[in-house]
Amino acid sequence: MATNITIHSWNVNGLRAGIRKGTFDAYLKKYDPDILCLQETKAHKEQVDVDFIQYEEYWNSADKKGYSGTAVFSKTPAITVTHDLDGALNLVDNDGRDAVTEGRVVTAEFEKFFAVSVYTPNAKDDLSRIPLRYNQWDTAFLAHIKKLEKKKPVIACGDFNVAHEDIDLANPKQNEGKKGFTKEERERFQDFLDAGFIDTLRAQYPDKKGLYTWWSPWANARERNVGWRIDYVLTSGALKNNVRDAFILPKVLGSDHCPVGIKLSV
Repeated sequence: MATNITIHSWNVNGLRAGIRKGTFDAYLKKYDPDILCLQETKAHKEQVDVDFIQYEEYWNSADKKGYSGTAVFSKTPAITVTHDLDGALNLVDNDGRDAVTEGRVVTAEFEKFFAVSVYTPNAKDDLSRIPLRYNQWDTAFLAHIKKLEKKKPVIACGDFNVAHEDIDLANPKQNEGKKGFTKEERERFQDFLDAGFIDTLRAQYPDKKGLYTWWSPWANARERNVGWRIDYVLTSGALKNNVRDAFILPKVLGSDHCPVGIKLSV
C-alpha cells in the first residue's frame, strides 16, 4: 500500500531568528512535514537550543559563522547522508570565495528516493558570481543529482536563486539581466529540466501567475505580492505520477522566503 508523505523546503534566512520569534515553531506545529529541507540556516547545530525531537537532523553548516548552511530534518532516519558536491571540484569564484566551505548541499538517502537540500550561490548585485554559477556550480549540482539518480529517484529542494521564466517574477522586464534573472542563470536552470527533472509547482500550474516564494523587504513587496519564484522542488521524471500535490505557503512568515513543498505517494 502506498504511503503519502509531505516534503517541504524553506529558506529560513536564519533559523535561530525564526526560533526566537516563534515563527518556526508555529510553522512546524501547523504543517508538520515528514521531511523538511532547510536553507540559509546561518547556524551550527550546537548553536540551536531547541531539540526537534520528532526529527532526525542532518546539518551542513558553513565554515563562516552566521552564513549560508543547509539541513534536512526527517521523521524517518536516513540510510546515508553526505555533504557538499564532489570534493575534487573547483568551486572558487573570482574573489576567492570557495562554495565548498559554505554548507550548501545536504543529500539524505531514504528507501525510495534521495532528498537533497540545496542553497545555490547568489550571483551578487555586481554579478560577480555569474562565472561560478554558469561554469561550475549549476553544472556540478546537476551532475551530482544525475549520479544519484542512477541508484534511485531524486527530490532536489531548495533556493536555486533564479527565476526561470517571465511568469516567475512580478516585474520581468525591469529585472532582465539582473541577479536571479540573467540569461546565464536561466539557461543553467533549463538544463535541469532538459535532463528530465520536473519543476513540480509549474507542472501543476503551468500558466498561473503570482506564485512567488521570495519578496524584497522594501516597499511592502510581500503585502503587494511583488515577488520572485526562486525556490523549487524538482523531482526525477520517475516520480512524476507520484506527486499528488505541489504548493507554496506564502502566508508562513518568519523569512523573506516562504516554504514550498509536495505531497508524494511512495
